[in-house]
Amino acid sequence: MSASSQAAAASIDQHTPMMQQFLRIKAEHPKHLLFYRMGDFYELFFDDAVRAASLLDITLTARGKSGGEDIPMCGVPYHAAESYLARLIRKGESVAICEQVGDPATSKGPVKREVVRIITPGTLSDEALLDQSRDNLILAIHQGKDSIGVAYIELSAGIFKVLEVADRELLAAELSRLQPAEVLYAQSSGISDLVTSKSVRELPPWDFEPESAERELNRHFGTQDLAGFGCSELTQAVCAAGALLRYVKDTQRDELTHLTSLSHEQNSDAVLMDPSTRRNLEIDINLQGGEDNTLYSVLNTCKTPMGARLLRRELLRPMAKRPAIERRLDALSAIIDNMRDGDLRLALAGVGDMDRILTRVALRSARPRDLTRLRQSLHCVPPLQQILEHINDSVLTDICLNLGDFQALRDLLDHAIIDNPPVVIREGGVIAPGFNPDLDELRGLSTQAGDYLLELETRERERTGISTLKVAYNRVHGYYIEMSKAQAEQAPVDYQRRQTLKNVERFITPELKAFEDKALSAKSRALALEKELYEEILTTLNAELLPLRACAEALALLDLLACLAERAQALRLVRPTFGNERLFEVNQGRHLVVEQVSESPFIANDLLLNNQREMLLITGPNMGGKSTYMRQIALIALMAHVGSYVPAEAAHLSTIDRIFTRIGSSDDLAGGRSTFMVEMTDTANILNNATSNSLVLMDEIGRGTSTFDGLSLAWATARRLADHIHCFTLFSTHYFELTELPSLCPNMINVHLGAQEYNDGIVFMHTVREGAASQSFGLQVAKLAGLPANVIQAAKTKLTELEQGSKQTKAATAAVYQAELFADEASDTVKEALQQLNPDQMTPIEALVALSQLKSKLVP
Repeated sequence: MSASSQAAAASIDQHTPMMQQFLRIKAEHPKHLLFYRMGDFYELFFDDAVRAASLLDITLTARGKSGGEDIPMCGVPYHAAESYLARLIRKGESVAICEQVGDPATSKGPVKREVVRIITPGTLSDEALLDQSRDNLILAIHQGKDSIGVAYIELSAGIFKVLEVADRELLAAELSRLQPAEVLYAQSSGISDLVTSKSVRELPPWDFEPESAERELNRHFGTQDLAGFGCSELTQAVCAAGALLRYVKDTQRDELTHLTSLSHEQNSDAVLMDPSTRRNLEIDINLQGGEDNTLYSVLNTCKTPMGARLLRRELLRPMAKRPAIERRLDALSAIIDNMRDGDLRLALAGVGDMDRILTRVALRSARPRDLTRLRQSLHCVPPLQQILEHINDSVLTDICLNLGDFQALRDLLDHAIIDNPPVVIREGGVIAPGFNPDLDELRGLSTQAGDYLLELETRERERTGISTLKVAYNRVHGYYIEMSKAQAEQAPVDYQRRQTLKNVERFITPELKAFEDKALSAKSRALALEKELYEEILTTLNAELLPLRACAEALALLDLLACLAERAQALRLVRPTFGNERLFEVNQGRHLVVEQVSESPFIANDLLLNNQREMLLITGPNMGGKSTYMRQIALIALMAHVGSYVPAEAAHLSTIDRIFTRIGSSDDLAGGRSTFMVEMTDTANILNNATSNSLVLMDEIGRGTSTFDGLSLAWATARRLADHIHCFTLFSTHYFELTELPSLCPNMINVHLGAQEYNDGIVFMHTVREGAASQSFGLQVAKLAGLPANVIQAAKTKLTELEQGSKQTKAATAAVYQAELFADEASDTVKEALQQLNPDQMTPIEALVALSQLKSKLVP
């Protein structure tokens, strides 16, 4: 709190009653901007006003004096608050919404106000504040001795999940995948360096206490323990989940009844990818930070926001278990074989964002147009079920069942809500005519009062015989029957005198009094009744929230499948097949994204990896297509594990557990890491965590340091991957010395991307061929880049000198280099061999042969 705010709080009794109320409420929410409702505006005062005026670029004014000081103030209109809130939230701010909850007519002093909701970046549910194509997550982290617990909530979709990771590397990978809008963790937890979210909250350590966390979760779900959710052994994750649930409930001032279950995400169920891999493969964000020319942008033709968000989640967390992959591929094949993707997509086009609409229903913040979109979505269900009934597939059958039968709700919404309601309920006009007789009567009284008065006047003239009698109204006396004083003597006995004027008398009858009572309050009573009926509709929908949630999930999955089916046919994709033997074989594979943006035809290439060919050493010129080839293989693997068809003529593979990439050069200046340090960190992560079931892409290892250091590191890395880890590896390099490795490692194969010199230039063939490249064509590529001719010529001269010197020393250098590089490993082998020899039983010839063999092991 600033000095001015501290001074204001310290001398609160010196302020006006309204400012005293503001300061007391603000003291309860020191970290949030306080939107203080005054009439048709949300006002901000003191430091909040100064900060908000700067963030929103609005005028900072002053509201008189209080406590002898000017009061800084700014405000935003109540009806336009959403746009201002969206701007604040995007900048990582949190806002406490303070509403009038008292009755101004009965209040003495300031109207009673209280905070009804706290809006934070991770707890959004309002449509105007959310990106419909992305999840908006709030995440909590709790670090234990042996593991790190993670819990996250997608409030707008009713998702609540937990997981545990073993170390900081895996935590970084999960944070990269989830991209939370807001992160919570305990003070002094030591993980702040991993969090890149704009909005970070440090909570007291006791918020993560295990017993209270479990108690909070059991109370919320109405359970005795968490075994039914598979979370009873996840101590750290439960701590995170309990703290997270309490925080979100506090911000929403609600019990969050739409959070009905807790799901355990297990790493074994997914193909894991670290942040570097996701970045390099440009899955949903390109290297410039945008969404264009990513795998997601090419694949996403979903008809619903729910399907688009599900597609993004699946791409960032592909399935690792073969049965789950096969089930999705079977469903995809069934749609394609029945040629029903077009029918499904046409029917899905009318489905709204049911996930987020249902959350607003549960939070009682749903607007009238939410209900019309929900109604439209439910009307799409029967046509979809009719399509699915004719397709024989277990996944599609489950979807059809989960879509449910909501005839009663459709009828309710059809009869209750008008076709094009206003944005909000507060002005009325939402409930359809004919839905409620009492409401229709009240509306009739307020809108047809004139007709009734004319009809009453005609009747009373006929009854009394007084032709000058009239029925009228004024604000002071209400409705009355007026006649001259001379005619007043003829008034019927049921006429009660209301007012005497100079020349006229005014009367009222029991009938007119009854009408007056109804008419004068008809509009306000109609609005109150309409709001009551609207709340009853929300209550009815909440009673069906679980099946409605299941319907929304089924619609999202169906949209995903229909999208992938359409992409398979439009982009010439093929179904991959999975087998039990270790295999990764692709015939005429393509890079899906490059193919879409390239003006020239994409040149497809093959791949074969198996137990005998675990590593491809890829050589060839820069610009020759090595990186594209490597990335396309990773993307084919990723798409196959999503359960999608892939860009190839055929693809046969076994399941993988992780994808690693070390591609491209980048530094981390903020973290104090050079380009080479980043490269080595990524390499260390791969060597420490890859398994024989992993897919590894390594591009130009060792280029960030001296030639011999870089060559040594690349050599040792390749040997480690091939000799010890035995993962499927694509290893791209410009060190031609590495092409000798296949003679030492039988599971390595040399391949290259060809190029040809033409008229002192270069033509890239972009075709992968067996064997090592003959040269790197570096000077030709430099010429293409526009280097001056004299620089190119000087480089050619120097290259000739270097090549002549290299020929004289190459053999000796290679021998010494290899001996030093593998001295420790070879020495261990020799020691083992010596221990097995028995010189006393060997002939001289046998001893010489053994000595020769030992020497060959020391110097290959």
